[in-house]
Amino acid sequence: MNSADSAARGALLQLTSPQVLATVVAILIASGVALLVARALRARRARDAAADLPLPAHWLDHALEGAVIVAPILAALATLLGAHALLAAFGASTVPLDGAVQIVAVLLLLRLGVFVLGVLLGPGSWVRRRGVRITLILWAIAAVAMLGWLDRIEAALNRVSLIPGKTQFSLWALLKGLVVVTAFVVITSLIARAIERHVMRLDQLAVSTRVGVSKFTYFLLVGLGMLLGVNAAGVDVTTLNVLTGAIGLGLGFGLQSVASNFVSGFVLLVDKSIKPGDVISFTGPTGGATGNFGWVQELRGRYVVVRDRDGVDTLVPNQNLINSSFINWSYSDQRVRLKLPVTVSYDDDPEVALKLLLEAAEDHPRILRDPPPVSRLISFENNGMLLEIRFWIADPVNGVNNVRSDVNRAIWRIFRANGVTIPVPQQDVRVIERRALGGAAAPVPPGTMGLDGAAD
Repeated sequence: MNSADSAARGALLQLTSPQVLATVVAILIASGVALLVARALRARRARDAAADLPLPAHWLDHALEGAVIVAPILAALATLLGAHALLAAFGASTVPLDGAVQIVAVLLLLRLGVFVLGVLLGPGSWVRRRGVRITLILWAIAAVAMLGWLDRIEAALNRVSLIPGKTQFSLWALLKGLVVVTAFVVITSLIARAIERHVMRLDQLAVSTRVGVSKFTYFLLVGLGMLLGVNAAGVDVTTLNVLTGAIGLGLGFGLQSVASNFVSGFVLLVDKSIKPGDVISFTGPTGGATGNFGWVQELRGRYVVVRDRDGVDTLVPNQNLINSSFINWSYSDQRVRLKLPVTVSYDDDPEVALKLLLEAAEDHPRILRDPPPVSRLISFENNGMLLEIRFWIADPVNGVNNVRSDVNRAIWRIFRANGVTIPVPQQDVRVIERRALGGAAAPVPPGTMGLDGAAD
């Protein structure tokens, strides 16, 4: 008890020494300065956002954004350095304050490094979205290591075995493996993103080829990084045979649809049957389909994003585009021929109607003059003569039904102006009376007259 009391009393005296108290006061002052600077910068950024200022895009803008992020930490470090100089001037011990300065300097470097990594990975990366959390986790690990507590923590975690038996797999090995694998995945992601940016700038390659090479490179490098990370963490890759077998079995049964979509996505990219910007539709006969009409926005690993004219994005699984037929209106040639059927009365001259159809299509700005529009007499129907106007457009990406509507409205106006009739289906019912034996006419009993006028 006496030794314990003396140890506790010595620790208390050490904690309440002038050097430690001065260090605590300096840390509190530095934290207050950092909070004030951070609050002022947040208020300034809020005013800039309200003024609709442009988002950072240039490297100089990213540099200014990084300076704003690390400014509170810089202010805290400057305050600690000022306190260090002040204590040194009075001849006081600065050993406790030296450790605080080193820890804050490490925080500054980590925050700057995480910010640069987030910029390299892109604005939508998880590093950019969770930069503060990642920095705090790394800083806590670094601070523990600098204070000399890491060996004790490692020894304590090594005593926690996760797999009972002969194989020793401790909690420390698990954490170390996660850190190493994450580091390898981040590094390979950076390399894959750099390759992707370079490939997407190659105008000599088709868009679908660029996307396919980029995605294949990304998955290959990230998978390789995971394997290298597992190996670097000290895990024997041969012990993962059971795990890989289970994954293969899952792909064979429960995940076969997901695997099929991934493989179908690579097939679509390689055979160039579809690419971003293409106009496609999924229903109806070839040459006349307008259902599910839309533009290909993105080619993802599992699905294709198709946007219709209402601005609605439809996620079409890749295997649907492999197993089902669809129309690519811009596959080899942007030109598309449209057909509009029109029925005219038998009382009208078909030659005049055919000429009027050509006049209705000749003034539209999107209808091509080469090849020119043509009109045809298709067949003689029950209600009239079936005519058809056929014309070509070169920009189906701007819509097809709007051209149909414009031409149909022009046909209606020009037919009315020239007295051409568009008939509607009609049926005549005739009541036929038959004479009785005495000479008087007798009506046909109910149910014995057909719509064609003949008595049963």
